Amino acid sequence: MATPNLILHNGKITTNDSSLEVEAIAFENGRVLAIGNDAEILKLRGPSSTVIDLDKRRAIPGLNDSHLHLIRGGLNYNLELRWDGVPSLADALALLKEQAKRTPPPQWVRVVGGWSEFQFAERRMPTLEEVNAAAPDTPVFILHLYDRAILNAAALRVCGFTKDTPNPPGGEIQRDKRGNPTGILIARPNAMILYSTLAKGPKLPPEYQLNSTRHFMRELNRLGVTSAIDAGGGFQNYPEDYAIIEDLHRRGEMTVRVAYNLFTQIPKGELEDFSKWVDTTRPGAGSDFYRMNGAGEMLVFSAADFEDFLEPRPDLSPGMEGELHRVVKLLAEHRWPFRLHATYDESISRFLDVFEAVNREVPFQGLRWFFDHAETVTERNLERIKALSGGIAVQHRMAFQGEYFVDRYGAKAAEQTPPIAKMLDMGIPVGAGTDATRVASYNPWIALSWMVTGQTVGGFPLYTETNRLDRAMALRLYTQGSAWMSSEETHKGALAEGQLGDLAVLSADYFSVPAEEIKDIESILTVVGGKVVYASESYSAYAPPILPVTPDWSPVSVYRGKYSKAGWIDEQIHHPRWCSHGTGLQGLFPRLLGPFTIEKDDPFWGRGCACWAF
Repeated sequence: MATPNLILHNGKITTNDSSLEVEAIAFENGRVLAIGNDAEILKLRGPSSTVIDLDKRRAIPGLNDSHLHLIRGGLNYNLELRWDGVPSLADALALLKEQAKRTPPPQWVRVVGGWSEFQFAERRMPTLEEVNAAAPDTPVFILHLYDRAILNAAALRVCGFTKDTPNPPGGEIQRDKRGNPTGILIARPNAMILYSTLAKGPKLPPEYQLNSTRHFMRELNRLGVTSAIDAGGGFQNYPEDYAIIEDLHRRGEMTVRVAYNLFTQIPKGELEDFSKWVDTTRPGAGSDFYRMNGAGEMLVFSAADFEDFLEPRPDLSPGMEGELHRVVKLLAEHRWPFRLHATYDESISRFLDVFEAVNREVPFQGLRWFFDHAETVTERNLERIKALSGGIAVQHRMAFQGEYFVDRYGAKAAEQTPPIAKMLDMGIPVGAGTDATRVASYNPWIALSWMVTGQTVGGFPLYTETNRLDRAMALRLYTQGSAWMSSEETHKGALAEGQLGDLAVLSADYFSVPAEEIKDIESILTVVGGKVVYASESYSAYAPPILPVTPDWSPVSVYRGKYSKAGWIDEQIHHPRWCSHGTGLQGLFPRLLGPFTIEKDDPFWGRGCACWAF
């Protein structure tokens, strides 16, 4: 047997193989060489083997997000101030205020998804007055799910919104009594007004986009993510916007494996797009690190049923069936796997009518296809999906929008939204993910917590026990289940001899921590292809060097690490603990911010004791 380059031992390693747990694992040539007990594996070590003691910690197969906008998210990650997990609106506004001070003209401060007002102690959205007070001069764009955006006065000016600006199709510019834009943009019913406004902001130059994408992958590694299926996305153009990830692939600098789907670009030009692409690329082209996966999640623009539960369900256009039929038939003829965004059962019924009609003309015969989301799919349509050998990729969007869904449709309907347990009982392939970075957080542990506890990020109980998953099943959906979505289930998603060498060692034991603490788990040692790509805490000596963040004013350069109730943590920096009691006490914010004083107009004023540990 070959000599391993890396051995992990003295652990509790979940393999996903019939709940088999082992003590040790060896990697060589990018794959799992062997698993077993310590004695069996340690005897394989050679003089060049790196041997790491896991000290009885839990390790799991690397997590695989079945629906992540990684390519688009990577291009913009260094531009974004994330509110994911921030526990109070006061904290969020304080972060916004400090970042606005640091951001040079003509750049914006962008809070682009991944948060919900229900996570905040105040249980409310920021007001326009609060946003303008926090950032009076720097343009600010705050995206809330896919239902609205908040623009401060400076952003309104640079975007050119005035009293005379008409509402775009499917969107509303909220106005005051005099007809002037207030700064609220509303998706009614589609998110194009939000996409197009965000696209007006400055972009990073290519060398910074490379840096940004690497930092986003490192952040995903911190959470135990080693693979993702990129679902394309609005304003993500092929091949132009894929140049950065392809460059990283050529340079061997990817730390997350990416299978990517091609998302149609121009309304009414969808068939032309896919006709061109089937002649220039093919599913499976690439490597185990970067490979083409198929079509979608948008196949034709007329088939988009946006998931804004604050608004009534949108009706799809009467001509949708004809447009979708032509594209799906082309894909079936060329044996292209495909995925389709589908929120509502009414839409799914019409989509399945098309798929069944195409199948009669060009039999799918094992063609890999699946729906994304499927929140309100019924048992009847699940039967139709199964009959066509389709799958479903589910995401934790309800963890962020569950309260809105209950308010519109009722608690009873929410109990099976989406009906994950029913999908599994029927034998339908299911993969798990996030739909990040905009509509939800990219943190997989929030998604795993949602599947296990049935609760939103605000603690609202959505599901009864019948639609909650046990921890082992939830993990399998986030590993082996997602691998099905990219036709990689034979060599990804488990820790067995010959499988890809992807693994995460966890900060807490996923299988034994209280359920409410699952969301706080992260990885302290992440391995991709048998190499350590991220390490912290007692494993910091094994960590690859951290790449400097560019530009240096980026929120990532300040807030690298996680937000918790104890504060922002950067494993590279240690700060003293400080506490403000609303009395102007001096303290230290994270690095690059320096000392400052809490004043009466600061969001921290009057909050009592707000302790941060750095």
